[in-house]
Formats: sequence, structure tokens, C-alpha cells
Amino acid sequence: MLTPVRRRLAAASLALLVPALGACGFDAQTDQVYQPGVGANERGDSVDVLGAVVVSEEEGSGRFISSLVNTELDQEDQLDTITGSDVQVELTSPVALDPDSIVNLADDSVDQIAVTGEGIKAGGYTRLTLTFQSGQTTEINVPVVAAEEEFSSVGPSPSESASPSESPSESPSASPSESPSASPSESAAP
Repeated sequence: MLTPVRRRLAAASLALLVPALGACGFDAQTDQVYQPGVGANERGDSVDVLGAVVVSEEEGSGRFISSLVNTELDQEDQLDTITGSDVQVELTSPVALDPDSIVNLADDSVDQIAVTGEGIKAGGYTRLTLTFQSGQTTEINVPVVAAEEEFSSVGPSPSESASPSESPSESPSASPSESPSASPSESAAP
């Protein structure tokens, strides 16, 4: 049977061991934001760039995708330009960011942002600079990933993939129907 002194000693020992066994003292950063994922994050002044990657189907070209979060509650903003030191980036139109909103650049409703250059190779990184209308400039090292697994659905827009199939179906159907109906009616007339 435990005496009151031994009970107090056991309780004190347990109270001292709990913090030591709870990751304190093991250099664990339990007070930092941590995202176990592929994309890069950069929290800026008013716009956060989250989960940024370049999805590449072939070496030398890819598509920049990310989530842009406007943290301002009453100020609109927009992504004006993206530049890279070793790549060319084609942003066809500015990306509008409403106050207190998120825009996912992987959505089909957002214009694609093409990235080309020798630095676009799956498994590598490219450094991009995003410039916003508010004056914010965000530099971020973006990983380049292959268009596989969770990125397999990020590819060419539906308008690009539909154009090759429209051309062949238009020309063959128009020619055969016109010539047979015109010839018999002309020869039957006196």
C-alpha cells in the first residue's frame, strides 16, 4: 500500500514527465503553420499565395496553379504580372481578387498561366515573382511537378482540346450531300 508521501512523489513525477513526453524539448515547431503538401506557400501583406506549383506534362513547359487569398476585408486587388528569372510566364489577363476571397488558379473558369523555359522540369524548382495591383510583390520558389496522380486533371483547357475534333467533321459532311442531288435534277429537265 502506498503511503501519502509516496503518492505525492508519484504525482509530482508524473506532472514533470508529461511536458517532456509531449514533444517539448525535441525541437518540434508546434507553434508554426505547417502544411504537409507539395506546393509552396508565401503569406504576403494582403494576398497569400498558397499551394503554388507548376504542373508540367512535358519538359520545358507547364501551367502555374495556386490559390490566391485576398486577406483584406474591404480592398479589392488583382494579380497583374508573373515573372521568372529563367522562365517566361504568359498571364493572358489580370486575375481579380475580391475582398476576403480565394481564387483557385486550377479552376477551368480562370485563364491558364503558361510557364515555359529550360528550368521547367518535373522534380525541380523555379523562382517566380508575382506582382499585384496593390503594390505587393511576392517572390516564391515553386516546385515543378509532373501531371500525374493528383495533378492529372490539370491540363489543357476544354477549348484547346475541342478545336482539333471540330475541323474534320465539318468538311466531309458538306461535300457529298451537295453533288449527288444537283446532278440528277439537271439531267431530268428538258
